[in-house]
Amino acid sequence: MLVTTTYLEQTAPEQLRPAVEPVESLEVVRAEIPSPEFSRFLYTAVGGPWSWTDKLGFTWNQWYDHLTQPGFETWVAHHRGTPAGYAELRGRPVDDGTEVEIESFGLLPHAIGRRFGGHLLTRALTEAWRLDTRWPELPPVRRVWLHTCTLDGPHARRNYERRGLVAYDTRTHEQADADPPGPWPGAQTDTAAALRDHT
Repeated sequence: MLVTTTYLEQTAPEQLRPAVEPVESLEVVRAEIPSPEFSRFLYTAVGGPWSWTDKLGFTWNQWYDHLTQPGFETWVAHHRGTPAGYAELRGRPVDDGTEVEIESFGLLPHAIGRRFGGHLLTRALTEAWRLDTRWPELPPVRRVWLHTCTLDGPHARRNYERRGLVAYDTRTHEQADADPPGPWPGAQTDTAAALRDHT
């Protein structure tokens, strides 16, 4: 199948358009202790329905190395004490400052449809623009970017654009058609049913 990937960016913090606060409580905190187990859970639970597979083969050590890169942070949203979604930020120095990629972003199935996505993305972008204040070895942040593709949730790109991210590149590639992996065998079927109940 053909998959189209769109790359979006902000080049100034003033471009952020905050979302309306959700009616239900959502606490967003940084997971400061690197935990391969927790990060793999988030990756599979959030990304399973959308065919996230790049990191499924990571060993524990590869996860740990990934999480402990300078400028890498994980921010987790909790609803009533339960993880509801997360965002991973990855800062890299470039010629004129630091660019921050929102490397992973999304909600768990039970949190979809509750207006959490806009609030979590607002917080992720805010923290991305502040990344250099927490990592003194990084120069000032000049750019924040992410990518989305046609396998992602139907509202993903709209959320990104509503928060002020602007598309700057689009690429199409061929990808083998496969069932979404999910966090356990058969989870993609259960998740699909849960998503239908929320839409």
